[in-house]
Amino acid sequence: MLKGTKVGLRARYEDDIPVLRTELYDDVANAARAEGGPWRPITPDSKDPRLFVDGKNDGLVQFSVVELEGDTLVGTATLWGIDHHNRCAHIGLGLLPSCRGKGYGTDVVAVLCHYGFVVRGLHRLQIETLADNTAMLRSAERNGFVREGVLRSSAWVMGEFLDEVLLGLLVADWKPEAKR
Repeated sequence: MLKGTKVGLRARYEDDIPVLRTELYDDVANAARAEGGPWRPITPDSKDPRLFVDGKNDGLVQFSVVELEGDTLVGTATLWGIDHHNRCAHIGLGLLPSCRGKGYGTDVVAVLCHYGFVVRGLHRLQIETLADNTAMLRSAERNGFVREGVLRSSAWVMGEFLDEVLLGLLVADWKPEAKR
């Protein structure tokens, strides 16, 4: 397990899947904001690639996020779009609604940076988030990510176009002990 100050990132367990499906992916409004496409229902017995980890995609690493105290599931974290040639990747995370606002997001980003830069030897990490996602923007910036641009009206979410913010962090600018 990779450990931060509040959370740990570990392998996805079978018991995590029903909780993540119910709390994150069956919530239409949340899923529509988090995914790059429209929400669609998934049957409970399907092998939804957002939930099931098969280890076959070298460009995707999925974690379950747990509280360090009690090992309680609090969400999911992902390093995706891993480009081995250019040594870069994207960060994604989703916290269960009851676990938001507790500083977990900032800690998850910190642990994903450690994993990307130290374990994987990446040079650059990137985050794309909706411009009104203040929690993700705050978590990214507390870990040293810099706003590199705004993609105007680039995300179709629940009947409207929204702006996305692009943030980046280079290994040379990373401070592992940034305020989590």
